Amino acid sequence: MLTIAYIGNGKSTNRYHIPFALKSGRFKIKTIYSHSANTDWLPLEGVHYTQDLDDIYLDRQLDLVVVATPNQWHYHYAKACLEHGHNVLVEKPFTATLAQAQELFALAEQKDLFIQAYQNRRFDADFLTVQKVIESGRLGDLLELEMHFDYFRPQVPLATDHYSREESYLYGHACHTVDQVISYFGRPDSVHYDVRQLLGKGRMNDYFDLDFYYGALKVSVKSSYFRIKERPSFVVYGKQGMFVKAKKDRQEADLKRFYMPTQADFGLDQPEDYGVLTYQDEAGQFHEETVVSQVGDYSRFYEAIYQSIAHGAPKLVSDQETLLQMEILEQAISKLEADQ
Repeated sequence: MLTIAYIGNGKSTNRYHIPFALKSGRFKIKTIYSHSANTDWLPLEGVHYTQDLDDIYLDRQLDLVVVATPNQWHYHYAKACLEHGHNVLVEKPFTATLAQAQELFALAEQKDLFIQAYQNRRFDADFLTVQKVIESGRLGDLLELEMHFDYFRPQVPLATDHYSREESYLYGHACHTVDQVISYFGRPDSVHYDVRQLLGKGRMNDYFDLDFYYGALKVSVKSSYFRIKERPSFVVYGKQGMFVKAKKDRQEADLKRFYMPTQADFGLDQPEDYGVLTYQDEAGQFHEETVVSQVGDYSRFYEAIYQSIAHGAPKLVSDQETLLQMEILEQAISKLEADQ
């Protein structure tokens, strides 16, 4: 068992981290820091809640500190943890700039410490299912892949009267999907950026459309706050067929209704959630079939962290992958900021 502490006691810590750290069975949660004593989350038995960061910084029994604060504080707390000799897991987006990310990795290397971005959505059911379909070969050579992460939450940009990089839709949400692209396809040959403020200049970034080119293949990542009906989560086209996975991974939806990973059917797709594969076989016959979804499980990320810290296994998310993501996000947002 590794001993863990969290900086931040909000939705990220309590919804997207703690249930999966506990499910992995590899971690004992010792301390949770919050700048305020007020919280909407029930305290965990046996966990020390504190408003004093030294309870974390000066604790030599900790094997890992997780930074799960608002985006603008990731760099600050991650650097402080490294300076105090702690291994660190940082929520996404990792930092606000590529330079900050480079500095953190250099500092960790200097001190022989572990630091990594929390890219749990590598274990989304829809993403894992798409990989299985691609690797079946039934689509043939890939031509196009579309990834959509849509919401209908107009109240969010409408209530925001200023622009902030850290609070942008790009930084808050492309950090999920861009990592999925990088983790599976690697560095693209080129990227086309379309990052917008649908409510006008000086307002919140609320839309993005990024196209990644890999030879003949184009991978598109598209998201908006103004989609009253969501587009399919994934659509994949090949020379011999196509696959549509309309429904997103269910883990987040279950967590939002406090249906937890301890339940046997947590996060599992129902038959109506399965994707549809349409293809032509070598004999020229057409087929259409339902593809049973792979099982998504964010606790697999915590298992990978354990293996890296306890046994020296390679990081699940390499430094180079995180730096590439920060390079892409920074280039995308810089184009928008240049027009402010």
